[in-house]
Amino acid sequence: MSTLLKIENMSVAYGKVTAVENVSLKVERGAIVSVIGPNGAGKTTLLNAIMGLHPFTGSLEFSGVSLRGAPVEDRVAAGLGLVPEKRELFGPMSVADNLELGGYSRRATRDDSRQMDLQEAYRLFPRLAERAKQKASTLSGGERQMLAIARALMARPRLLMLDEPSLGLAPLIVREVFEIVKSLRERGVSILIVEQNARAALQIADYGYVLETGTLALEGSAQQLVNDPKVVQTYLGL
Repeated sequence: MSTLLKIENMSVAYGKVTAVENVSLKVERGAIVSVIGPNGAGKTTLLNAIMGLHPFTGSLEFSGVSLRGAPVEDRVAAGLGLVPEKRELFGPMSVADNLELGGYSRRATRDDSRQMDLQEAYRLFPRLAERAKQKASTLSGGERQMLAIARALMARPRLLMLDEPSLGLAPLIVREVFEIVKSLRERGVSILIVEQNARAALQIADYGYVLETGTLALEGSAQQLVNDPKVVQTYLGL
């Protein structure tokens, strides 16, 4: 595998407060990488900085090209996608319209690829097909998360970043969502997922990082982290 995303010594500050400090990580093509850590560790800030929503110091390369200073639109065009923690759906709009907006960056294409992707989204998430005409605001928590993921996929990302996808979901729905995320790798999508639910995140990951108070405390293969005494005691509740 070759490196798709490479971050070196990234730091992000809010005024005088440093939220992320000297973080280095990478995502290989075709891999699922998890960043776990407690609430307030800087996980969301890290994803937002990668997406261009926060200024940062350090380097960021995507597919070998520096994205330092690139606007969000260029990052989306390059193949970066983000599903934010709060989903950020358009509640008054239908499921179908939310999905159509997800493919807006490809609006200039004159073939039927966007329609094909819409049908693929419905195949991947059958419940969205059943609720295509419903307002997004009427969906359950699990369905809203599925819609947020499907909407991001409409832009055909090469790297999909997920911010706390299990937040507020029942255990059965969490398992269903994570199985869907795992299946995305078969469609050629690499995954960077940040989670407080360390067990669920490491179960599907190839590699993992532990972020604490804005700095990297541990890293290793998912299996190594699952067996690490500190991770077991602090994050797996055993």
